[in-house]
Amino acid sequence: MGDDMNCTLLPITTDKLMLKAGRKTLLNNISVNITTSGISVIMGPNGAGKSLFVRCLHGLSQPDSGRITFADEVINQYHRKRQALIFQKPVLLKRSVKQNLEFVRSLHRPDNSASIHAALENVGLSKLANQPANQLSGGERQRLALARALMLRPEVLFLDEACANLDPASVAQIEAVLRQASKNGQKIILITHDIAQAKRLADEVIFLHHGELCEHSPAKVFFQSPKSEAARAYLDGQILV
Repeated sequence: MGDDMNCTLLPITTDKLMLKAGRKTLLNNISVNITTSGISVIMGPNGAGKSLFVRCLHGLSQPDSGRITFADEVINQYHRKRQALIFQKPVLLKRSVKQNLEFVRSLHRPDNSASIHAALENVGLSKLANQPANQLSGGERQRLALARALMLRPEVLFLDEACANLDPASVAQIEAVLRQASKNGQKIILITHDIAQAKRLADEVIFLHHGELCEHSPAKVFFQSPKSEAARAYLDGQILV
């Protein structure tokens, strides 16, 4: 992973964030303040607005109103360059595993001397360095996407359901890498529907429902005594509509 770092983009704050599609409100007045390092997990049922919220934080979607700040500065290109986002279905180059990392490294950080071998070793793919990326399994592709993101040493790493439908070995490998990245000072913000995974990883939980913030609390508090009725129902396995 390289040398430890301190995230200079904290706190990450949204103030009355609103996003609409026509007359439909997708994100409704979300105000949240992410102040500490570690792993923040975003949870909620399908359609809660989790992915849209992260896309706004990452600068991929523009809210209709409200404000997003990193370290008390309105989000700008400086902040975006210090973030990375991993989607559930990553897009990889039609090249070898190793060449995927070489291309991204040279394109975004020409002075980045990070070791390709170490990056692949970190995610358990060193033996597949010369294999075409399009021949990888789903779990291997996601681990390559993680290695690619971490090559840039982002201060904030977003993951949008990055472990959904993966084999257990890949999930375990990804979670181990995320824990280490967090220990190294990188801020992790992870969307997951997997309650067990959230319990394993989360330092804090942000719970959304119907595009609204229902709860933001330390993980221990959230899982032991959720404050909102929606969160309690969700944790009980009920279907929220």
